Amino acid sequence: MHYAIALFPGFEALDAFGPLEVLNVLAEHKKIHLSILSETRDPVSTRSPDPASHTLGSVCTQEIVPTGTFADFLPVLNQIDPPENASRIQSKIDVLIVPGGAGTRFPHIITPVIDFVRDIYPSVQYALSICNGAGVFARAGILDGRRATTNKILWESTTALRSEVHWVREARWVVDENVWTASGVSAGIDATLAFVRSVYGEDLARGIAKEMEYVWDGGDGTKDPFA
Repeated sequence: MHYAIALFPGFEALDAFGPLEVLNVLAEHKKIHLSILSETRDPVSTRSPDPASHTLGSVCTQEIVPTGTFADFLPVLNQIDPPENASRIQSKIDVLIVPGGAGTRFPHIITPVIDFVRDIYPSVQYALSICNGAGVFARAGILDGRRATTNKILWESTTALRSEVHWVREARWVVDENVWTASGVSAGIDATLAFVRSVYGEDLARGIAKEMEYVWDGGDGTKDPFA
C-alpha cells in the first residue's frame, strides 16, 4: 500500500510525525511505501509563517526533505509536459495524509495543498487529515455532506470554512466512507492506529501501540476528553 503525506511550510510537527511513527512501525510488519510530498522538493519547515509566533526570538523548528512534489502524482497536469518528462509521473497513492498547522491560515502556502487534495482525492482509497488539516479537506470540497472533526482550540475558525460539512465536536476521530479526520495534534496517532486496525486488524494495531509505548484505548473515536 502506498502512503503519501502532503506537507507545507508551517505544518504542525506531531500532526505529521505521530502518524508517521505508526507507519514506521507498521513497515516492520507489512510491506508499505511512503512518499513525502510538497509543492517543491525544498526542505519543508515547521516554522510558523505567522510573525506573532516569533516575538520571543526562539529558535526551535524542524525540517523534512520531500521525496517528491504534488505535480509528480498528477498525470493530468503533466500531460502538457514533453514526453521525456513522463517518467516523473509516480505510482498511484492509496492513502493520503494531510496534517494541520499554522501554514493552513496563509492562502499562498495552503492553496497548492488544497488544489492537490481536490485533484488527487478521486484516485485514492483513503484520505486522512489531522488537526486543522480538516480545513484543507473542507476547502477542497471532499467533506461536503460528510461527518468530520478537527482541533477543538481552532474549532470555530476551522468549521466556519465550510458549512456543507457535518462537524462533530465530541470525537477523537471520525470516519465517513473513505475519509478519516482526527481531532487536535496527538489525535493523529489515535486515528492512524484506528486506521491500521481497520485495514490490517486489531492485533497489529494493538501491537504497534505497545511497541510505541502509547496508551491507546481503541474504541470508536467518540470519547474525546478535549471536546
